[in-house]
Amino acid sequence: MKMGSENKRNRLIAAILVPLAMSMVAYELSSFLGGPDTSAPVTAANPAAARPATGASAKKPEVVAAAQLDPTLHMGAMESAESLVYSGTGRNIFSMDSAPVEMAMVKPIASARTAQDAAVVPAGPPPLPPIDLKFFGTETRENGVKRAFLLHGEDVFIAAPGDIVDRRYKVLNILANGVQVQDMATNNTQTLPMRTN
Repeated sequence: MKMGSENKRNRLIAAILVPLAMSMVAYELSSFLGGPDTSAPVTAANPAAARPATGASAKKPEVVAAAQLDPTLHMGAMESAESLVYSGTGRNIFSMDSAPVEMAMVKPIASARTAQDAAVVPAGPPPLPPIDLKFFGTETRENGVKRAFLLHGEDVFIAAPGDIVDRRYKVLNILANGVQVQDMATNNTQTLPMRTN
């Protein structure tokens, strides 16, 4: 009985310590193989020095600590920026005392619509777009069933009457030099002429 409880305790300790040891080994390997070094922040003096050199004359790039950078204020540039005067046509957004300037209403020169425009009534709904298929030939099977060759972009479809092409167009009838096709999305029926080119 005592042997079984020790075995369970050892398994529990191993289940905790093995993943912990593996993560520690992985962390040490990543830092040894060139992982990120976060020991001391450094900045480059200039971008050219920060780039690694190649070839036989490869040296370590010059790195300058942040304390060695020039913290001097350039008063000439600051005075020229302070001497600028805001000269907008509206409210001075930099002053709390200024009130918004009242803009004079601009009167329209003429009405946007004329009496003739108001009298024009649209003729009806816009025309339906053309069906985007090209009909370029037919085939008649031995049993007398005709099939049409249709082109949509670079896709070629062979369809008999009643077939649906490109999940949108239904072939209704195949004629000698045309095919009747219905666009099922818009319920638009058109007869496509045979193309020779």
